[in-house]
Amino acid sequence: MTACLLCQRPIDVKLTLPWVLSWQPLRQPVVCATCWQTFTPIIASQACPDCGRAQLSRTPCRDCQRWAPLAFYNQALFTYNDAMQAYFEQYKFKGDYRLRQVFAQTLLTRLETLKPTIVVAIPVTPETMTTRGFNQVTGWLAEGENPDWLQTKSQAKPIPQSQKTRQDRLLTTQPFELAANAPTLVNQTVVIVDDVYTTGRTMRHAASLILETGAKSVVGLTLAR
Repeated sequence: MTACLLCQRPIDVKLTLPWVLSWQPLRQPVVCATCWQTFTPIIASQACPDCGRAQLSRTPCRDCQRWAPLAFYNQALFTYNDAMQAYFEQYKFKGDYRLRQVFAQTLLTRLETLKPTIVVAIPVTPETMTTRGFNQVTGWLAEGENPDWLQTKSQAKPIPQSQKTRQDRLLTTQPFELAANAPTLVNQTVVIVDDVYTTGRTMRHAASLILETGAKSVVGLTLAR
């Protein structure tokens, strides 16, 4: 019997007659129903159309109204609540790579609906790769997929993003450049994948760079907002 990756309690899988008759392989859950219900999904019809923030209408939120126009929008899957914060603490900051499995299938399912021709992951610095050993974003993506065509200009972050104030984030200069092995992005439909959309500064830097190379469209996809 499989144990929940978050609470370690056994997961009881109940087989239904429709599934038995479908002859489909059994997809073993990695999170129990109790833990899964602590996460709050964002309903697309009740989210900001520009950043994906959960709200009561489809009009751009106040934060997005302050940005200069850019041919870009972001979709977010979950609200950044206490459960999501605890997840990132264990997965991203304590380096529990097993936890990539918690949201991998959910994110990949949404990614398929966006029909990208090219997927680009927001990178981490070389220092982070050395200390943590993995990029939390590429951990969710399909095995064998290597969308590391965006890279950071610096070897390390003097101040981690998670410790910056909103004003500090907004004043961040363009931190990215295209890797030497990046494919041509001209006329491509590009989806940029990141973990959390906070102020939007990181995603908009990446989107601006990709649009400047001639991409046809750029969409962001983040696990949380």
